[in-house]
Amino acid sequence: MRPLRPRWRVRLLFVLGCALLVGWLSHARVFWQQDVASYDLLVGDWGYPPDPRLAIIAIDDRSLQQLGQWPWPRSTHAALLDRLHQAGVARVALDLMLPEADRKDPGQDAALAAAIARNGRVVLPVLAAPASDEAVPEELLPVPAIAKAAAALAHTDIEVDGDGVARGAYLKAGIGSPHWPALGAALAGINDPLPGMVDDSPRASSPYQWHRDHYVRLRYAGPPGSFPQMSYIDVLEGRISPDLLKDRLVIVGMTASGIAPRLLTPTSRDNWMSGSEYQANVAAMLLAGNAIRPLPPLLQTTITVALVILGALGITSRIRQRWLLGALAIPTPLLLSLALLHANSLWFAPIAASFGLIGMLLFWTLWQMRYWRHQANRDPLTGLANRMRFEETLRRETDAARRSGRPLTLLLIDVDHFKRCNDSHGHYVGDRLLRYLGRTIEDMARRPRDLAARFGGDEFAMILPDTPPAGAEQRVQTLINQVRQLSIPVDKAHHSKTGTTVTIGVCTVLPGPDDGPARLFEAADAALYQAKQAGRDGYRIAPPWPN
Repeated sequence: MRPLRPRWRVRLLFVLGCALLVGWLSHARVFWQQDVASYDLLVGDWGYPPDPRLAIIAIDDRSLQQLGQWPWPRSTHAALLDRLHQAGVARVALDLMLPEADRKDPGQDAALAAAIARNGRVVLPVLAAPASDEAVPEELLPVPAIAKAAAALAHTDIEVDGDGVARGAYLKAGIGSPHWPALGAALAGINDPLPGMVDDSPRASSPYQWHRDHYVRLRYAGPPGSFPQMSYIDVLEGRISPDLLKDRLVIVGMTASGIAPRLLTPTSRDNWMSGSEYQANVAAMLLAGNAIRPLPPLLQTTITVALVILGALGITSRIRQRWLLGALAIPTPLLLSLALLHANSLWFAPIAASFGLIGMLLFWTLWQMRYWRHQANRDPLTGLANRMRFEETLRRETDAARRSGRPLTLLLIDVDHFKRCNDSHGHYVGDRLLRYLGRTIEDMARRPRDLAARFGGDEFAMILPDTPPAGAEQRVQTLINQVRQLSIPVDKAHHSKTGTTVTIGVCTVLPGPDDGPARLFEAADAALYQAKQAGRDGYRIAPPWPN
């Protein structure tokens, strides 16, 4: 018996179907939660030493206790900036929103603007906020006098994924077009070209939309607390040595509990990170060249589809170890993602490909099991049911006829002079004759419950439920006439042909309580023997059973 292999069309459809399905799953980001979980697993402990110049001046709980209720007078921030300027700080990101003028004391704005101008290296934040109930965003800039004095303006838009974890950053954003750099990028002094995924889609015509660009996955230097922090009050009152501040890149921002924004990151799910430390990580990442770039969607989908196609071709191949090959292919997307991440700082989302390979392997295994089970009940030469299935079906239909009280017909079919055909033309022609006969007999089993079977070398059978004697005899006569008209090629060129005839024994019964399939078979076999004795190429009908 030849090995059981699916046709190449089935293989092609299977491969293409898997590729299209997984390609859609990847494009639609169906497994985004599993992808970000794998990302967290791969980068959670992948820290690095941050630039030693970076530091955070924290508006912490102790500073609030000593300086009083927030917000503080802007002259206080002016004094801090003068202290930093005197210490020789390289650049300051003052991460405080100043969108409105001080209504009580306009001199406060002037004092802060003057301090910013004296420092000459202060970066101020821009925030997108809804301007009305219609949620049309607008840019919240510092008051004009203060903004004019700043060395640069930068956005503080923090990207948070759907599960509440901050994994990425947009290095540019703005109303109408992404023209503001991220605060961390401005602090680091990194200008164009910036890394990250660029949005090449046409911009909306509305100038009131907030656009973001240059998306990167943020590689954190470590868990919260990885950057040196100095208390605002200690710097303001001169308790920090100027040597510790010289040439520093400083972020002044809120860390006090209950006031500062709190972020979850892949590096820790137990400790919160402040927005100021998030921006410090953006600066550290850019200074170290550690930005993680997601693959463009088209390339992501293409690689996913390619992995699935290769896996599908592997497990549907004729290689003996194809199941082992399929199992080994499952972790390949995750290993590829790990390799791209550590070798090139590229992020490939692996879960769609892995799930596709797992699903494909399971589906193919189940399909093959069904195929093997189907083939186990089939005659390999003719494709008809084999003897095991014939006996099982005859037993089942006998029981069904007994319960319903409807007639059951069995035909036993013998090929006339089959040995002579083999001796004259060879076994190859004999096999061809059996295949032709098998197709002819199968065509006569038209109803869903009819069964055509081959249960011996040149012996066939038909089980015809709900078939009365008259219908059975008509079916037999048709079959004999069709076989007589068969013309089977003897050679490849079809120059010579041969024919054959069949002899049939027929038995139609209404089984009683004690009548089993063996009695029906014996009656049909006896009728077949009588038909052979009468000269073959005909049929005999077994007499009715006695009650």
